[in-house]
Formats: sequence, C-alpha cells, structure tokens
Amino acid sequence: MFNSFLIKYGEIGVKGKNRYIFEDALMKQIKYALKKVDGNFAVTKDQGGRIFVEVKSESYDHDAAEEALKHVFGVIAFCPVVHVEDTSIDNLRKEIVSYVGEVFDDKNFSFKINTRRAHKSYPMTSMEVDAALGEAVLMAYPETHVDVHRPEVDIRVEIRDIVHIYSKEIPGAGGMPIGTNGKTMLLLSGGIDSPVAGYMTAKRGVIIDAVYFHAPPYTSDRAKQKVVDLAKRISDYAGPVYLHIVNFTDIQLAIYEKCPHDELTIIMRRYMMRIAEHLASENDCLGLVTGESIGQVASQTLQSLFVTDSAVKTMPVYRPLIGMDKQEIVDLSEKIGTYETSILPYEDCCTIFVAKHPVTKPKLQIIEKSERNLDDVIDDLLEKAYATEELVIVGKE
Repeated sequence: MFNSFLIKYGEIGVKGKNRYIFEDALMKQIKYALKKVDGNFAVTKDQGGRIFVEVKSESYDHDAAEEALKHVFGVIAFCPVVHVEDTSIDNLRKEIVSYVGEVFDDKNFSFKINTRRAHKSYPMTSMEVDAALGEAVLMAYPETHVDVHRPEVDIRVEIRDIVHIYSKEIPGAGGMPIGTNGKTMLLLSGGIDSPVAGYMTAKRGVIIDAVYFHAPPYTSDRAKQKVVDLAKRISDYAGPVYLHIVNFTDIQLAIYEKCPHDELTIIMRRYMMRIAEHLASENDCLGLVTGESIGQVASQTLQSLFVTDSAVKTMPVYRPLIGMDKQEIVDLSEKIGTYETSILPYEDCCTIFVAKHPVTKPKLQIIEKSERNLDDVIDDLLEKAYATEELVIVGKE
C-alpha cells in the first residue's frame, strides 16, 4: 500500500546555510542502505528540505526497506506514506477510508485528522478538510471515535501538489549522517567493546576505518573472519569499512621475549596504537577510536590509559565508551547485532600472551625504559608489519 517514506531528521535542521550539505550526505547514506533491499527506490528532496524515499517498482520488500532505514544515522524517524494524486475532497474521503481499512486491523480506537495545507490555494481550510475526512472515517468505521486532544491514532494529511497520508512514525538510529564529521581509525578486536565504540563514533557522522591485529598461528583464520563479520555489522550503519589486517605475531613475540611479563599488555597496546596511528595518518584519519572503559580491566585504569595514549604523537584518541558500565555496553551490542558474533570462542591476539599479574598502575618512564629492550629489532618488525598489511573492504556494494 505504501508508495513512499517521509524521512525525519533532527540536528540537521539547525545547520543554517550548511544544512544542504548534511541533507545530501543523509540522502547518500539512505541510497546506500536501500541497495540491499529488493525493489527500486528514488531518494528525493523538495524545496523545503523534506526528504522522501519514493518506491519506483510495482512491488518491493516493505519490511526490509523499513529495517534498512532504521540503520541510517541522521534519521530520527520515518513514516510510511501513501501518495494521492487526485486532491479533490471526494477522492480524499475515499482514500482516507481505504487507508484506515488497510493499515488498522482493529478499528476500535480514537483518532484525529491533522491536515496541513502547504498549498494555500486549496479550496478548503485545514479544519474543513479535518472535518470532512473525519466524517468519512466515522461513517465507514462506526467503532472508531474522534479525540482531538489525546487520540490513539494521529492521521496526518499534507496537501501539496499531491497529498501525503501517514500515521505511523518509526524511530530511526538518530545521530548525524555518515561523512559529515571526518574519518577515524578504529582499533577493532573480536571482543564486545570495540564494535560498539565504532558504532557510537559513526553515529556522530564519522567515517570508520578499522585495524585488526592478527597473530597467526596463535590466532586462527576463524578469529580473523569473526572480526570481518563484526566490521560487516558496523558497515550496516556506517557504510563501507576499510579493514586493515596487520600481522602482529613477530612484534608480540619480541615483546614477550624482551620485556617484563607484567608489562606485556601495556607495551603491546602501545605498539598497536603506534601502528594504528601510522595507518590513520596514511589514510587521512583524524584520530583513533578504542573501546576502552575506565577500570574495566588492568589495561584500562587511568594510569594505563595515560601510558597508552603517550605512544600516540600526532592525533587524539577517542573513547566513546569511557564512562559506560559493562552491562550497558553488552546491551548496546545486542541492540546493534554484534553481541552474538563477539562472544564466539575464537581468541584474538590480545588474549594469547596475558600476564598472570599485569601491572595496573604503570609508570611511563619505566615502560619507556622496558621498550628500549626492543631497539635492535622493532624498526624492522614494524616495517615488515606495514609491508604485509592486508586490506579488506567490508560492506561495499
């Protein structure tokens, strides 16, 4: 029945003269999301900045279209709409009766007709249209009743060149359109936290590149595929994700052989940050993103985070989960569909060489002194890691 969707956005509406930039980015992301849906769609914008998704095919997968639109950042809500080209009041009475008949199985509800005339030349006022259409509904479905103050159903009628009829408003993902706030490099592991951090960053309009540290033979191809699958889930919201897979085995072994074992985690983390910073700089990223939360594990105390950040010299580190409890992160991972993949029992490189008693309050000077044990090998190992990097583009249509 529905031949269009009206897209509603929030923050974009207060962007002043730059609003069109955000609207165009939103339209681009909507088109990307709908590529996966069976049907032919056109994304249009009227002179007032209202965005519509028009269905151009005779049939389409309505449920899949709704699901795709729920994943578009920048959309706060969307409404399935019926377009009516014959705007005469007699035809509108027929269409409103047909609309109620098809959309609502149970007709025992209160309703209100809410008409808006964008074209003031229409021969009836908004209140006159409300009365005429409300009367038609009451006559066709006597079990309904009008309540203009607290209706259970609010039926919107917009009179323009054509008439739009809608009543259902479906919540969207919110946030800002992808591509309106630069690009960052996400340190993506196979755990629960980092995919959620990527989602949270993308929600603010940021393009996500990602880096995963692979450690064969200590980590399997299934562990790598798990991370690719997580990147795919992120791409459902964020658009294509460029996933950089770095072989970290030799660096990890060198740290294990040459550095104090209680410092293994923090030193490995610092080298991951250095590599991520290098890749971020090469790919025009404006910062690193991690999934850390204060105090969650030994490497996430304030002291550990300070020492970790000290390894990054040229860009900020963003931690969107920094104040969240673990259960909050788990709940969000379930909402966005990453949780079931994250808990698959395939270890990533962070969990292989775990110190029995990791330092929880590291001192930067001591960690830097321990890292000097790597001076004779680390440059060659880093160059090898960069040279053997594997790039996987996830979610590109």
